[in-house]
Amino acid sequence: MSEQVAAKQNLSCELFQRATRLTPGGVHSPVRAFKGVGGTPIFFKSAQGATMTSVDGKEYIDFCQSFGPLILGHRDPDVSAAVREAVDTAWSFGACEPYSLELAEWITSRLPWVEMLRFVSSGTEAVMSALRVARAATSRNRILKFEGCYHGHSDPLLVKAGSGLAGEAASSSAGVSDQVASDTLVASLDDEDSVRDIFNEHADEIAAVILEPLPANYGLLVQRREFIDEVIRLARANGALVIFDEVISGFRVALGGMAQVLGIRPDLVTYGKVIGGGFPVAAYGGRKDLMELVAPVGPVYQAGTLSANPVGMRAGLATLQKAESVNVYDQLEKRTSQFCDRLNSEFKTNGLPFQITQTASIFWLHSATDQPIRRIEQIPAQNATAFAKVFHAALDGGAYLSPSGYEVNFVSLAHTEEVLERAHTTLINAVEQISR
Repeated sequence: MSEQVAAKQNLSCELFQRATRLTPGGVHSPVRAFKGVGGTPIFFKSAQGATMTSVDGKEYIDFCQSFGPLILGHRDPDVSAAVREAVDTAWSFGACEPYSLELAEWITSRLPWVEMLRFVSSGTEAVMSALRVARAATSRNRILKFEGCYHGHSDPLLVKAGSGLAGEAASSSAGVSDQVASDTLVASLDDEDSVRDIFNEHADEIAAVILEPLPANYGLLVQRREFIDEVIRLARANGALVIFDEVISGFRVALGGMAQVLGIRPDLVTYGKVIGGGFPVAAYGGRKDLMELVAPVGPVYQAGTLSANPVGMRAGLATLQKAESVNVYDQLEKRTSQFCDRLNSEFKTNGLPFQITQTASIFWLHSATDQPIRRIEQIPAQNATAFAKVFHAALDGGAYLSPSGYEVNFVSLAHTEEVLERAHTTLINAVEQISR
């Protein structure tokens, strides 16, 4: 970080020093600590639309967008109105209320593979609960996941996980017992043979295959359709359930997420981020016969004091209703494609060693490669170091990217053509600066 930038971030530095005395690493989620890019994290005091303002008074174009939930941008006026009305009505009931019913009816009326659902408070909780249902339904214990895919921080899934642990040991997290970890089988993305080999050895033990149909937690690792189809075929042929983890891609790449894009009906699906419009909301859902295994109807216990919080329910419904009514997906697809294609063209023309991988309104800035990156071992070795330099150069220019070379970025409805034009100039300048 330059001396000039450091001088403008005195209050952020002071707050971070105070935070480190009270909180592990000074943060409440690891990637916020700037461990992957170095330097002191910025503390923000406010946000609006496509921008955030730091406690030191500097405005940044924000491509993190709270790591994905804010598809309409910060404090969208329609969502804000719904939230204000909700706060004036009730904060929490711990009892039945109509707001979760309205959101559940809206979702199930549009996503035919979600016959029933249960709201929870985080993607981790949604995935953990879906796996419990799968084990109960199949009377099997093992789960098959894919290397580099992150499904939250419950013990069985912290095995070769995603970006928050990028660069860490393969064990992914201390505190996970060998016994718990042994119930999780790990296959390679983009490798049908690795999946076949696991099923050949463990077919009658696997309760479910859990897959990010658009892996976006360790870079943006866009998978071949043939690979996804074969994974699903193998799962179903061997009596395992198919779980789509759409915490990032759900309601982001399309109204129905990747399930809609691929035309695939998973047995269970998990949602988060966009579903709550920026509030802590997530859900798991799927086939009715599976969801009716959940208490109080069935024997699978799952509960949550703040599940279906009325503020989050109304924010989520307002977000999804507006996304549908203004056809946000077509708008963002076009806007993001133009932005990323133009950057890629200039990177290539000017011999700059970076490129962007993009799907819908999600993009990943990474070191240039000759072939699509579909597995984590294909990520260039210098990517983290190179990205850290670009990140800080972009920060100096007023653009805030997700603070890790393994994290993706998001374009919102609030990223207008004028905003993206400024961001384009900033990113080109940043890459040119560190490439000299």
